[in-house]
Order: sequence, then C-alpha cells, then structure tokens
Amino acid sequence: MSSEPLLTFISPPLPYFIESNRGTYSPGGEHPNRRNIGVFDLLFVHSGTLYIGEGSNSWAIGPGQMLILRPDLWHYPTQPCTEETVFDWVHFQTAGPWEELNENNCGTLRGDYYSHAIRLPKTMTFSYPDEVISLFDKLHDAAMGTSHAAFWQRQQWFLHLLQLFDDGWRSDAAKAPIAVAEEAAAYLKMHFRTTVTNSKLGEVLGLHPNYIARCMGEVFDCTPQQYLLSYRMDQAKLMLMKTNWPISKIADETGFKQTPHFSRSFAEHVGITPLSYRKRFAGSSKDKSSR
Repeated sequence: MSSEPLLTFISPPLPYFIESNRGTYSPGGEHPNRRNIGVFDLLFVHSGTLYIGEGSNSWAIGPGQMLILRPDLWHYPTQPCTEETVFDWVHFQTAGPWEELNENNCGTLRGDYYSHAIRLPKTMTFSYPDEVISLFDKLHDAAMGTSHAAFWQRQQWFLHLLQLFDDGWRSDAAKAPIAVAEEAAAYLKMHFRTTVTNSKLGEVLGLHPNYIARCMGEVFDCTPQQYLLSYRMDQAKLMLMKTNWPISKIADETGFKQTPHFSRSFAEHVGITPLSYRKRFAGSSKDKSSR
C-alpha cells in the first residue's frame, strides 16, 4: 500500500499554469532553499537525481519520477546532486480550495454534481514516460509564446498534463475507495431516471454493496441512495425552471413512479413544494409583453 499523499483540488476553478522551464544541475548543484513561495512547484526528472525535502519529508527523485511541492511549506535540498541532473519544472496555482491528505483519508473536499475533485499524486513514477516528456516539451514551447493564442495553448497543455497525473494514480490499489466512490457516483448520475438499488450497483461494479456504501460515505459523506436522491432533486429543480412540463412528467423523468412520492420527497429535500419552487421563476404576462 502506498503511503504517498494525494493533493486534491475542487474544480471549477481549474488549477492554472504560471510558468515552466527545463533546468540542469551539475554535480554539486542543488535545489534552492526557500519557503512559502506561493505557487505549487511540479518537478519531473529526466536524468540524474534531485534530493529534496519539504517540511519533515524528503525524497530522492530519479529519472521518470515527478514530485509536487506545496506553495506554503519550506523546500530545501537534502544533499547536492552527485551527477548531472536534468529536470522540468512547472509553477502553477489555484484560486479554489485544495488540501493534501495521506492514503485513504478523503478529507473535506468532496465535490458535488457540478464540480469535480482533481486528485494529483504527490509523487509518481512513470514506467513509460515518453508521453509525459512530450507534454513537457509542448508546454515549454507554448510558454515561450507571447500571443493571445499561446496563452490558451499553454493552459491546455498544462491541464492535459494534470489529467495524465490524475488518471495515473487510479491504478494504485491503495486509493481504491476514491475510485470506487467516483465510479459509483458516475453510474448513479447516468441512470438517475431508473431504479438503482444497492444490489444493482453492486452487480454493476462487481463489489459488495456494503463496501460501495462505505467508500461513498468516505468520499461524498453520504450513502448511494442519498447521493441518488440529491442528484434527482437537483435535476428536478432544473426541469421545474427550464420546462413547462407537468409535475407528473418531472416525477417520471427523475425516477419517481408516483407523483405524490416525488412531491413529498421534493418538499422534504428543498423545503417547498415543486409548484412553489416553479412559481419563483415564473414570469408574468407583463414581463413577456415587454420583451
């Protein structure tokens, strides 16, 4: 089981690229000693080894390995490089909340139906780093540009790089609860119009329903059925605002077999009836005639 932590970012807003470059340390060179630099420092080593500490932790980052240093801690060299060391570095930041947690502790950043929890490994080793190296090359090229198009290009390559890291850690069995919870949530959102029991969810994922429920509790702080109900209610709100469908049709479209059951559930969840909710957004005839 890996003990390396995950850095979690709630998106939107997306983390954004600031600057990048490729560096080389001769034997005896070392990473700067600095603290609270205000940006995340992503490092990827091509050759040689970087010896770096952060707070009370330290790493020897070799070829094909990456490390993300936090913006709010002390970074320092633990020893000089013993050979020529070539590495890429990227500074990035986020305007949204983030946290770093160890192993299966999922923390407070859970995301919801309209946001996403981006999870980046603190460190990662790439068995086949060619794709990563190619992305760094493209990112550095784009970072040299000063045009309007270059801005969008470097943000796109940077996000592609983060996606690669986000996808990469999911093969790690130590992070299984997060992957299970997110897979279950995706299935529930895709099939919210149908009846999805815990047993059905277990069959689809090939896992025991109790384990799925425990994973969703850790990651989303709710059971699968609570997640499904909340998502259905949010979809019902959108339908009440955006359509003139009768309540019976909205009930059917959100997976409720009986309209009274839908109305009671909506009132309990939202605090008012579906009709009262719709009236909040209904325009008057005067409004219509003035357009």
